[in-house]
Amino acid sequence: MRLKRPATLLQGIYSKSCCVDEVAAEHVGADCIIHYGRACLSPSRRLPVMYVFGQRPLDVKQCAASFRQLYPDTQSRVVVLCDVVYSYVLDDLRNILHPEYKHVVFSSICPDRTSFISCYQSEGPSQEKNEKSQCRDSPKSQKLICRFGRQIATEENYHIDDYGMFYLGPESLTLTNFMMSWNKCTFCTFNPITGTGRQDSLNVNKALMKRYYLIERARDAQVVGILVGTLGVADYLSVIDHLKELIRKAGKKSYTFVMGRLNAAKLANFLEVDIYVLVACPENSLLDSSEFYRPVVTVFEMELACNKAREWTGEYITDFGDLLPGACSHVPVPAENPEDDGNYDVSLITGYLRSTHLPQAQPQNDSSCTAVAPRNEMLTVAEPHCSASHLASRSWKGLEQKLGETPVTKAVEGRRGIAIAYEDEVNS
Repeated sequence: MRLKRPATLLQGIYSKSCCVDEVAAEHVGADCIIHYGRACLSPSRRLPVMYVFGQRPLDVKQCAASFRQLYPDTQSRVVVLCDVVYSYVLDDLRNILHPEYKHVVFSSICPDRTSFISCYQSEGPSQEKNEKSQCRDSPKSQKLICRFGRQIATEENYHIDDYGMFYLGPESLTLTNFMMSWNKCTFCTFNPITGTGRQDSLNVNKALMKRYYLIERARDAQVVGILVGTLGVADYLSVIDHLKELIRKAGKKSYTFVMGRLNAAKLANFLEVDIYVLVACPENSLLDSSEFYRPVVTVFEMELACNKAREWTGEYITDFGDLLPGACSHVPVPAENPEDDGNYDVSLITGYLRSTHLPQAQPQNDSSCTAVAPRNEMLTVAEPHCSASHLASRSWKGLEQKLGETPVTKAVEGRRGIAIAYEDEVNS
């Protein structure tokens, strides 16, 4: 590629390697970005982006043979997905399989911004009509689904869950994202590195049960840390504001952290935070927090914990843009009623009573009255001050001076050696 204007080579600092780093590009005054390598195809807003995925080797004939072995029924309805580095083989694979398999659908890469306006909705003819308007070249008998930078044209009378999924590529975050989002579909994969195909063995139900446990942890939390994992994905500021308001209405406190690359040591510095919610691209939002001191949940899981109107149905949303007002999966927060008994429930983890709403201020009937107001015992139990309770649970609360309480002594020689073995200790 020959450029007529000066180019600057950038390395992503504020985002993962799959995301477009618009912040670094703006620091050098770039007019556009050329992204090399793997990409999550998350939409951007500030600068135009061109993708160069690269081409990793893949034996198309071997892949077709694996497909026939995994799907012996030629009437099977299958959607073919792939990692972006293998997207160049889809046309060749289509030419081989389409004469035999009439109901196989091949996805296409659509990294342009307009492709992300429409998203898949389980029910609703108005959304389906909006999806079709995004691609006029699509036949009338097909329904267009645009998700994760890919377009899928399925048959109009069939649901996406009626299709199987055939993925080209090794195990990756992209595959995990697809399997969690379309968790009712059966996945088969072809690994170009080993040249073998198989039905993927990831236990989606077990993974969903683990995520539901994290939702319960989020409901118990009083202090929530919002981790900004991206500065380039479109609408990340809107979803941060949405989270702050959602957490506030749930009677919790939130703090925002921008710390670049995440690791356990960084997050362990904030012991007051009970749980973290990560704002990142769909592929990196499913963070394995088993090694972290506090769990890390996704935006969808935090909304399930704080929004009583949203119920757990098994559907999983990794793209936070679908949760914003006006999007296909947005669920408004219901108005709070202080007299509603449903404002409290019992934790499935601790067994304690917990509040699910913003504490309401008690009105004063007479400002001149100096009588002691009665204490609401339910609020006392269910809504303890989070900072005070955390400080009370600590075994070390900071340095204490104790002036005049300790005797004055001369300085003496301390212990020698290292913590694992001091010189005055007897070897065991």
